[in-house]
Amino acid sequence: MEGLIKGLVDVALGGGRDRGDREEEQRSRDERSRSSWAEVVSGDQDRDDQERRRHSQHNNQWSVQEESQVWQDEGSRPSRRPQKALDEGHEKNEGFNWNQNNWNREEKREDNNDGWETVGRKPPRRQHKIQKEQWNGYKNPPNEQEYSNDVQIDDTLEPSEEELADLSQGCYRLWELDSNRLVPRKEYEIDCGDGKKAYQKDDMAQGSLFSWLSDDVFGKPTYSRFCSLLDNYNPNAGHKEVVTSEEKQEQAAFIEEISRTAPIKYLHKYLSAKGIVSGNYQDFKRTISSLWFDLYGRGGTSSCSSAFEHVFVGEIKQAGEQEVSGFHNWLQFYLEEAKGNVDYQGYIFPRRRGQIPDSETQLLTVQFEWNGILKSVSTTLVGVSPEFEIALYTLCFFVGGEDNYVQLGPYPVNIKCYRFGDRIGSVFPIAEN
Repeated sequence: MEGLIKGLVDVALGGGRDRGDREEEQRSRDERSRSSWAEVVSGDQDRDDQERRRHSQHNNQWSVQEESQVWQDEGSRPSRRPQKALDEGHEKNEGFNWNQNNWNREEKREDNNDGWETVGRKPPRRQHKIQKEQWNGYKNPPNEQEYSNDVQIDDTLEPSEEELADLSQGCYRLWELDSNRLVPRKEYEIDCGDGKKAYQKDDMAQGSLFSWLSDDVFGKPTYSRFCSLLDNYNPNAGHKEVVTSEEKQEQAAFIEEISRTAPIKYLHKYLSAKGIVSGNYQDFKRTISSLWFDLYGRGGTSSCSSAFEHVFVGEIKQAGEQEVSGFHNWLQFYLEEAKGNVDYQGYIFPRRRGQIPDSETQLLTVQFEWNGILKSVSTTLVGVSPEFEIALYTLCFFVGGEDNYVQLGPYPVNIKCYRFGDRIGSVFPIAEN
């Protein structure tokens, strides 16, 4: 009787659940606790928050015609023709107030005093060694510097009648003459990561684009001189540039160095044969220097940009939101990635199925962030020499039109060229496969 009464009391108080039920409830609580802790350690909650912020920041960015180039100065007529999605994610209206402290900020690293390491985040970028010892010497007067030996002019540097009649054949010859082009997996290696559509903003790369670059690369004279020019510019598209006498000497020395290479000598032969430039080589070098380094206005501010700065260095402009404009050079990408300023987000799917890029691809369409600002689409020729790109883009500017469908080795390419009066507004490759 006493046992019966105790049992009835237990039922009334909810204690009639068997031991198995109580153990199951305890296990459920433990599982929920472990799941919550796993979310914290894995960073899933952090990534969700970051994704919401990223989509909030860039949700309208791809909806505009991102490749339309609008030149606001000197009465230049903007291109009104709608562009395809892969016509690059840059060239919108320019000019905004740039915050120096914001631009130069360093990435903040999270420290956990308990010794826990957050998983699920992109691993730290590998530090790259960059040789800069000889850069100071490039600031000396050009006639006080040492240069490479001139390439001897022979039949390979004389454009044929077929090449003069067909821009694509001329560009193909430039590709063949680029003896300074790097060999993939021998002098550098890239990791393309996973692919994505241009409008997608998820980070599809687990690490950096460049896995490594040979130390010998920066010992190449044209590479070294080119890289020494990249830090001479303020990235704000509306900021008036001040070019020092030393920087002018760096520019002149760079032009002198590349003028001794086969691609530039071929360029001169080609343009002079068509009567576009002087047959005098010194006059030609002055023409090239003026084309790439003379300053012009952009976004309503005079002397704030140049062809070299826009195409190779990159600029930041704002048409409602901050945006990366230009920035089409692989060396600049490598250097900025080495500094932690570039976050590679993955490659853009090619138009044709089956054309997936790999570590040997030298024409690559990618998405990345530069100091936290998105570049939705950018196509870059990887591993090519500075003299090749100068020669290629100059040839298309003087001889071609806005769209220049050419063959560069194995790659069918459209060299997109926007003119700003008699200057280069922007020029870059677009993969046609």
